[in-house]
Amino acid sequence: QVRLVESGGGLVQAGGSLRLSCAASGRTFSTYAMGWFRQAPGKEREFVATISWNGGSTLYADSVKGRFTISRDAAKNTVYLQMNSLKPEDTAVYYCAAAPRPIGSRWYEEYNYWGQGTQVTVSS
Repeated sequence: QVRLVESGGGLVQAGGSLRLSCAASGRTFSTYAMGWFRQAPGKEREFVATISWNGGSTLYADSVKGRFTISRDAAKNTVYLQMNSLKPEDTAVYYCAAAPRPIGSRWYEEYNYWGQGTQVTVSS
């Protein structure tokens, strides 16, 4: 059974940091692009960041560029999202996803594996 399991969410004050992890099991995602998306209450799911199969290429939403960093550890079959300088508008459920292509995009339709999400709440 293929699973993506996110962890690391929580409550943090504005300006603080969190690191999200996404552990994959059931298959290797070494040839997959991995991505992070988020969804706030009453809003559509939005793209946050993606990383290519070998970690050589990344893409970020403008809203997080310069504050968030996506990375992956192939040996651990895990992808990370380091979030710094958090803002209240970053509050959302964050989802990890895998796309069967070497380079990811911001389009969630291209991702066919999803985790259950982890809540991130940033207080002002």
